[in-house]
Amino acid sequence: MKLLTVNVGRPKTVEYSDAPGGATGIDKRPADGPVAVRDPGPKGVGASGLAGDTVCDLRHHGGSDQAVYVYAREDLDFWERELGRPLANGSFGENLTTSGLDLNGTKIGERWRVGPDLVLEATSGRIPCRTFGGWLGERGWVRRFTQQGVTGAYFRVLVPGEVRAGDPIEIVHRPDHEVTVALAFRAVTTERELLPRILAAGDALHPEELRTAREYVAKYGDGDDGDQAAPSGPQGASGDRTGAREGRTTV
Repeated sequence: MKLLTVNVGRPKTVEYSDAPGGATGIDKRPADGPVAVRDPGPKGVGASGLAGDTVCDLRHHGGSDQAVYVYAREDLDFWERELGRPLANGSFGENLTTSGLDLNGTKIGERWRVGPDLVLEATSGRIPCRTFGGWLGERGWVRRFTQQGVTGAYFRVLVPGEVRAGDPIEIVHRPDHEVTVALAFRAVTTERELLPRILAAGDALHPEELRTAREYVAKYGDGDDGDQAAPSGPQGASGDRTGAREGRTTV
């Protein structure tokens, strides 16, 4: 298990960005040397956790609970086959491209040590946005990415440190609950009836997803006591969460 590349992006103005001024940092390229990673601060104020990386729309992106976005090379290879085109490391706007790790099977609250010092904790999957679709230029991309559910994972920074290409990745803590990144993603997008199950991840879960799950249970129950059936799909206790959090990418 290792880090293939550390990817950072500079702002550029494009027609498909919803950010003020139309800028995005989704075009991330591998860095030549070490990159410092730290907690950027709360959402709305903090941006990317990586030094030299750009987050252009602080309303929806960046902040402590989505400080680092990670995508597996194996999943990029899957999309290369699906799309019939090459995808370089960083193509999905990910900060870290990994090898030998199942990102979708990563548990919420799972902790990784990357390199000698950096410790990360998984918080959620990535919900696609208009900027992501525009960047890839694939028709119907947001729906296709959501339906496939190969999302990669967001992490918060527990211990700051420098990382570089080739650093080893070690799983130092794996919670005993069942809530994976893939399960949490499905719960907040296409399978709302799963929301009660993701509460098992507790405060490790991204705060927005934790709040959504709690509101769902308060309105519909936990599904085990015969309470009224709740709606499936992206609509639920908090309205359209896919739209409300659309674009939770590092852009």
